[in-house]
Amino acid sequence: MVKLYSNENFPMDIVRELRQLGYDVLTSYEAGQANQGIPDEEVLIFATQNQRIVITLNRDDFIALHNSGIAHNGIIICKTDRDYLGQTQTLHAYLQDIKSQSLTWAIALQNRLIRVKKQNQPKSSRQVFVIQEYL
Repeated sequence: MVKLYSNENFPMDIVRELRQLGYDVLTSYEAGQANQGIPDEEVLIFATQNQRIVITLNRDDFIALHNSGIAHNGIIICKTDRDYLGQTQTLHAYLQDIKSQSLTWAIALQNRLIRVKKQNQPKSSRQVFVIQEYL
């Protein structure tokens, strides 16, 4: 089972959708870490110590932490976009693809950063969510 840790300001709608799909999501509020202004590095350390993957909207800071070489169980960055269901479905499809390759999520996402973002479709004004990986 994928174990996630959502940091502050992460949409509860996505947390609920992920939980309905069977993911174990611990929120910063549930962990007693909310409204304390905890630095992002400490958020990442907490998640790693608790064998969880960070899920966040905080793109710039977590990309910088990932690029710094700090060890982690994985980082998933979602887009600030109200299409919570679309983001959840895209992420779920990606994680199910990992599972179908007989990889464990803990190994497959370790020290990797995954970003859910919107991308324009060729010859269309429509955008869809896609996964971008930072190895």
